Amino acid sequence: MPKQSKKTVTGRVLHDPVSDKLRPIFPLDLSKCRTIDELVRAMGDTAFTGRQIGDAADVLEAMARDKDCFVAMTLSGALTVGKMGLIFCDLIESGIVNAVISTGALMAHGLVEATGRSHFRYDDKKMDDNELFQAGYNRVYDSLEPESNLDHVEKVMERVLNNWDAEETVCSWKVHQRIGEYLHKTMPGRGILKSAYEKNVPVFVPAFTDSELGIDFALHKILRLKDKRPLLRFDPFEDFEKFANTMLATKRMGIFTVGGGVPRNWAQQFGVYAELLARRGYKEIPLKRYNYGVRICPEPVHWGGLSGSTYTEAVSWGKFVPREEGGQLAEVFEDATVALPLIVGAVLNRVGYFKRN
Repeated sequence: MPKQSKKTVTGRVLHDPVSDKLRPIFPLDLSKCRTIDELVRAMGDTAFTGRQIGDAADVLEAMARDKDCFVAMTLSGALTVGKMGLIFCDLIESGIVNAVISTGALMAHGLVEATGRSHFRYDDKKMDDNELFQAGYNRVYDSLEPESNLDHVEKVMERVLNNWDAEETVCSWKVHQRIGEYLHKTMPGRGILKSAYEKNVPVFVPAFTDSELGIDFALHKILRLKDKRPLLRFDPFEDFEKFANTMLATKRMGIFTVGGGVPRNWAQQFGVYAELLARRGYKEIPLKRYNYGVRICPEPVHWGGLSGSTYTEAVSWGKFVPREEGGQLAEVFEDATVALPLIVGAVLNRVGYFKRN
């Protein structure tokens, strides 16, 4: 501790912040920010959510540059309807993200986008929600997903499942890999599942039945019964084992979470699973915890839900390496459509991805 001034008459000792090695913060000078990276670095030297965005970019960059780090990205919310899909493609194609854990809806809406169909703005002056239903428009907050888009998704799913060998068990990462292969062969545009297939990145949907693709799988079962064809068997534990075995083989792990919910919990519980494997005598393995974590989610902590729980809370469950042992963790309490483009854009700029492309 640096030598400090003497006590004042009120008993306080007024420290010198330079001697205490405190980090100063600075006014945001937009005239000096000519790239996303320069803006985000400058935001990191401000306060509140701006600083959170700057810190998160630094941790995501550390993950990206750590060649021994396997990065899992978890996604929830209507992010593909929200037009964030190409950002996820960039994260996969740049090699930053090595596995994706998502809600099924997000992948279904992304498939709509990847097959050349559109989402649309919602204008509450034109139709109310009942009128939207009658017209075949599904509302997602301020945007619309035409029901005809989802009918098209069912046709894609039908092509994939009709060619499935009934002797092979179905699971979500295999389904998404086959859809990605279909997109690779038939569609010129970009899409999450297409990028994942081309980069051999598995895409897991733990709550698969809670999605359009899960509904399509159920409808396909009815068709098989009607046609007296062998039924397909879906086993979610094939997803669990694929993910667990992949993560057990890593040297270091990072997680990039956008939103919360089941994808976040499913990916984070790997640390618990690994600890139980060792503690209950199934395998002799060291603790396997996430070394890096970046989370974008506006859910407040005080509701007590998982989506709002902090990384420090997750440390108590054995899911993360604590900061005092070298863990690098950053959390941003902001709408993903604001924070995600800034954080990812800055990091892709730093690693030279845009120059390569």
